[in-house]
Amino acid sequence: MKKIYFLKTCDTCKRILKSIPLDGFTLQEIKTEAITVSQLEEMKELSGSYESLFSKRAKKYKAMDLKNETLSEKDYKHLILDEYTFLKRPVVIVDNQIFIGNGKKNLEQLSVYFDRHYKIQ
Repeated sequence: MKKIYFLKTCDTCKRILKSIPLDGFTLQEIKTEAITVSQLEEMKELSGSYESLFSKRAKKYKAMDLKNETLSEKDYKHLILDEYTFLKRPVVIVDNQIFIGNGKKNLEQLSVYFDRHYKIQ
C-alpha cells in the first residue's frame, strides 16, 4: 500500500509532499475525506499506538485543555476520529512502513527510506 494522509491547507504537508515521489500513492485529504475506523486501526497496527498518531500541537488540544487530562488509547482513537486536526500530519504509509508527522527525525527516516527504495535523485 502507498497512501498519504494530509491536510491541503498545511504548508508543511505541502512542502513534504513536494519532496517525495508521489507516483502510485493514494492521497487522502483528511478534512474533506474523513479517516475511517478501519484506516485508523491500520495506522495504529503499523505505529503501535493511537497516541503515536495523535497531535498534541493541535489548537483544539489546548482549547479543550486535554494536557491536564489522562488520556487512554481509546480516548486518542475517538478524538482522532471526531476531529481531523488531532491526526499528526502527514502520515505516509508505504510498503508496510509508516512515517508519522513532520518531526525532524521522522522526515530524515522518510527521506532515507525513499532514497534506498525509490532512488530519489
